[in-house]
Amino acid sequence: MTWTVSVSPDRCMASGLCAGTRPDAFALEGSTAEPVEPHPQPDDDLLDVADSCPALAITVLDEDDNEIGPRP
Repeated sequence: MTWTVSVSPDRCMASGLCAGTRPDAFALEGSTAEPVEPHPQPDDDLLDVADSCPALAITVLDEDDNEIGPRP
């Protein structure tokens, strides 16, 4: 079972919060962040990072492709 993590290049403002919080999961590539592993094992910390993104640019999908992050 894996999740899918993506970063919208249109929304990402390259604040670096995700890469600073979880450098094992996100890296800044130029002017946007990218997931290091786009299909990670479930990890609630990834939901916390998606929740804290100031541009709400990080999307987390569960194994059934349901959007679970960011949370409302």
